[in-house]
This record gives sequence, structure tokens and C-alpha cells, in this order.
Amino acid sequence: MSTDTHDPKAVESRLWAEIEKAHLGMLGIVDGPPQHFQPMTAFVEAEAGEIWFFTRAETDLARDASHGAKSCMFTIQSKDREFQACVGGELTVEMDRAKIAQWWSPMVAAWYPDGKDDPDLRLLRVKCHDARVWISDAGPVKYLWEVARANATGRTPAIGGRADVTLN
Repeated sequence: MSTDTHDPKAVESRLWAEIEKAHLGMLGIVDGPPQHFQPMTAFVEAEAGEIWFFTRAETDLARDASHGAKSCMFTIQSKDREFQACVGGELTVEMDRAKIAQWWSPMVAAWYPDGKDDPDLRLLRVKCHDARVWISDAGPVKYLWEVARANATGRTPAIGGRADVTLN
């Protein structure tokens, strides 16, 4: 899928679609002591500019964000590896019963023995501020062609673009 990296609305729309499709990314807090990013399953509220995650109370992310909002980053890569993004935002711990019910599934339930009322269940909410997105419009053949052409001409390969987008 080709997206014009000069069209912020198209880039934002593609960002939300790719997060929903990938459903998995790496989330980490970027203020305070250094931490490793952690794999998390994402639940998107594009119209609100939010990404939500289920977690347990004892996780580093929940513990640190329970003391107040934290700056965070969430990174994703599409399954075809033609789309990468790093989303910046503010991470908070929430207990929104409606959101729990909305996204509850057998996959989520597997992590919470006491179900939706599990005392260790927490929701993390990222209020997204901005994103940097890399989009490749080159399949494997075009990619190899562009690399060969670049080596022959001394120019860089034309395989996609980068865009910065401000979110809600």
C-alpha cells in the first residue's frame, strides 16, 4: 500500500491502520531511569488518539506509571516490513471498566485467572502526541533494483520515505 509521506492525514490514517493490523509492538517509558521496551498487544482508539494495553499491576510499566504520567514511546513494524513507526505520548494507568469489557477476549482472559475483576488487572493508556513513520513502497524486486541502481549511479536508493506527524 503506497502512502504519500507528504500528506499528514494519509500518514496518520495509515499509522492507525497499521497499529490495528500489527496489534503488537514495543512499549517503553523514556523519562526517568533507562528501561527496556516490552512487547505489548495494542488496542487502538484512533479518533481519541489513544493506544490501550492490558497489563498486570506488578509490571515495570504499571508500577512506574502509577506514580503519575510518564513520557513513553511505542514502536511497531508491519508484518511485511514496509511500515515502521515510533509513537510518542503520555502513559497513564487507568481502570476503565467499559474498555475492559470492549476488548475482553479469551486471549486477554488467559492472563487474568480472576477474569475482568482480577485484582492485578490494569489498563495502560497512551495519549499519543506525535509519531515518526517510515514507509517503503518497494517490494523485494524493486528494492534490489534500487540498490543496484544506487551502486551504479552513486545515488541513494529510492525505496520510500519518512514522515513526522502530530497526533490528537
